[in-house]
Amino acid sequence: MAWERNVVIKNQAELEIMRAAGRINALALQAVREAIAPGVTTGELDKIAETVIRDHGAIPAFLGYPGPTPYPATINSCVNEEMVHAIPGKRVIQEGDLVSIDCGTVYQGFVADSAFSVGVGEVSQQVRTLLEVTSKALEIGISKLRAGNRVGDVSAAIQKHVESFGFHVPREYTGHGVGRKMHEGPQVPNWGLPGRGMVLRPGMTIALEPMVLIGTPYTRVQADQWAVSSADGSLTAHTEHSVAVTDGEPWILTAV
Repeated sequence: MAWERNVVIKNQAELEIMRAAGRINALALQAVREAIAPGVTTGELDKIAETVIRDHGAIPAFLGYPGPTPYPATINSCVNEEMVHAIPGKRVIQEGDLVSIDCGTVYQGFVADSAFSVGVGEVSQQVRTLLEVTSKALEIGISKLRAGNRVGDVSAAIQKHVESFGFHVPREYTGHGVGRKMHEGPQVPNWGLPGRGMVLRPGMTIALEPMVLIGTPYTRVQADQWAVSSADGSLTAHTEHSVAVTDGEPWILTAV
């Protein structure tokens, strides 16, 4: 990918703006999370996110994003077998569904990007386990985002945790740098070898996003050329934070 090595180091002032963008994005996702319930459509969730973002003087980062066609919405709204990039619309959320929401915000020229997955109402033990594994994978990955570590240290830690439960990570879709553009360097896969890849430096900002599949590491792109699902129709989950590498602890930019 053209952006893979386009690493942009941010100064403290730029990181503060990214933190402000991240907080707006977090508030939008929080509002969406609170609205998720049986009978609600994914299109309704999209309107909630857009309203929060615009009410805070920001703009949706995903809306109009170039692809097979310009992306037409504020959020990605994935349900059950859908992993990433599903377009919100008329789909009605049902009791027991697993819903993943990804959202991006642009504020004062900087992008924040984060995501969460949640079960709706009473869900199966399989869904609960998948959610726990995915959440913990993000936590483990963030803990490795330290100056002096390599990208492979982050990737390998995520992969080891996910696969220890018999689950899978996709090979085609990855985390990425984020800043003035949605996609900057470095590319951060959810699989890899420790000690390999780019050295992490203070001022790097990375959207780290474990994607976990229950049945297969393989995916398929749906007919709209945006939504990506598990190849076998099995459950998936996705979670994400934009994080700054510092001289000390990683700084989560997209927390509330």
